[in-house]
Amino acid sequence: MPEPAPPSGIPAGTPPGKPAAIPDSRRISAFLDAQAAELGAARNTLLAYGRDLGDYRDWLAGRGQAMMTATRSDIEAYLGHCDAQGFARSTRARRLSAIRQLYRFALDEGWREDDPAIRISGPGRSQRLPKTLSMAEVGGLLDAARDPKKPEAERLRDTALMELLYATGMRVSELVSLPVDACRGDPRVLLIRGKGNKERMVPLTPPARAALHDWLAFRDDAPRDSALGRLVAGPGARFVFPAAGTAGHMARQVFGRLLDGLAIAAGVPPARVTPHVIRHAFATHLLEGGADLRAIQTLLGHADLSTTEIYTHVLDARLRDLVLNHHPLAGN
Repeated sequence: MPEPAPPSGIPAGTPPGKPAAIPDSRRISAFLDAQAAELGAARNTLLAYGRDLGDYRDWLAGRGQAMMTATRSDIEAYLGHCDAQGFARSTRARRLSAIRQLYRFALDEGWREDDPAIRISGPGRSQRLPKTLSMAEVGGLLDAARDPKKPEAERLRDTALMELLYATGMRVSELVSLPVDACRGDPRVLLIRGKGNKERMVPLTPPARAALHDWLAFRDDAPRDSALGRLVAGPGARFVFPAAGTAGHMARQVFGRLLDGLAIAAGVPPARVTPHVIRHAFATHLLEGGADLRAIQTLLGHADLSTTEIYTHVLDARLRDLVLNHHPLAGN
């Protein structure tokens, strides 16, 4: 019976138990290939794993060591090095997570007979509350998007972007790459493909439906010799928000700059306004309105409820602030 093929990036015929026979860079590539193929890991997640493991590999190499011969003490020393570099706790926790997953994979593949990372405690995650915006501030951003003095194409596009973002809590990558086929027929809900290719349904508010309808009508009717028409006729035909470039849709960075302009027009400091902050505002405002935490988890596409529970802390902080600033005896 033939032996199974080795993971991608590992030369055929390489015997197990030979840690030095394979460069660490190829072991990382094999691990990332497995994450993509077996777990459907998102591209940004794979890029983060690659960067983190590459840094760990380089640090070990500087000490004359390799990943498959590293010990628990080596990993703890590396985490201490990251701490000394001033990395945030969240960054150190993410790097340890990547290292743990790599060594679990190495154990499964027979590259090692032990897991040196299994008993290492992580630094934990910061309890810093997510930044958010008030309903009035979000209203100001929406008004800035609808500004009648703007060119019609810009006004309709910006209104659709902002209404969709605030109505659904989509991630910015999900918003800018929204396929046009998912938005035809005046839908009341959208099917969103999120992290790890997981799908979820998100309902649309009446203003978001109207903004999407108006933008699609303008987009579809754009003359083919206009800038927008040429985008729609090219690779951008697949996307609600087409753009030049190989991707065919608006880049996240472009939307970030657009959001900065809306923040300035609305009188909100641009540093306080990011796509993720509006996602936080979506969740926080729903919770303030009495929405169920499980429902918010589903809408945001969180795999773990504990990720969603941070919004209860935001609400608690707001309630404390309300009492301390407005209770008649608060100043006593």
